[in-house]
Amino acid sequence: CASGLSAAEAAEKHKIFLSMSYIGNDWQAEAANMVKAMAAHKSLADKVDLQVQVAGPNAQRQIQQINAMVQSGAEAIVVYPISPTALNQVVKNACDKGVKVFAYDAEITEPCAYNVHIDQLEAGRVTAEWLVKKLNGKGNIIAITGVPGTSVDDQRTKAAKEVFAKYPDIKIVGEAVGMWSQAVARTELSKILATRSWNDINGLWMQVGCFTANSM
Repeated sequence: CASGLSAAEAAEKHKIFLSMSYIGNDWQAEAANMVKAMAAHKSLADKVDLQVQVAGPNAQRQIQQINAMVQSGAEAIVVYPISPTALNQVVKNACDKGVKVFAYDAEITEPCAYNVHIDQLEAGRVTAEWLVKKLNGKGNIIAITGVPGTSVDDQRTKAAKEVFAKYPDIKIVGEAVGMWSQAVARTELSKILATRSWNDINGLWMQVGCFTANSM
């Protein structure tokens, strides 16, 4: 029997794209691997033609890639948006052509997109309140944030800082962009610790890197 798909069989598959932005961390690699594994599973392998593209932390490049996906006949695009607003026009154009657009974890504010995410404000608030409680409302803390420009980072950081601002004896003495990467978090913490001692730090609020910080 033939080992490849016939043109007719290929044409019957749903053409779906995964549009990644920044992928320099473990969890985005895991997310991509899960989507690829699902598409390759016997329940979907003969139904889905999945293609993956990576834009990096560059909104203009992600816009260009999504435009190309639509032009090549995409039926659906699963996307991690580098910005909640920058992709709005290209997403609207995709929707107008009948393409379904699903954003995961981070949001797209264009109403035609489907957003699948947790309450990121709550994620920032609850973790900050936990830390304040553990410190009895007093201490020096370091904040390691996520990927700048994404709705996830904006909302988590905003909510956490609103909590910390309620406690005058909680002071953020160091802050760095962690990119949701264990390796980046280690580098940034090391830079901060070049000028500070662990003895001067009472707590860490981190969007990623807790295992790294513990090992340090």
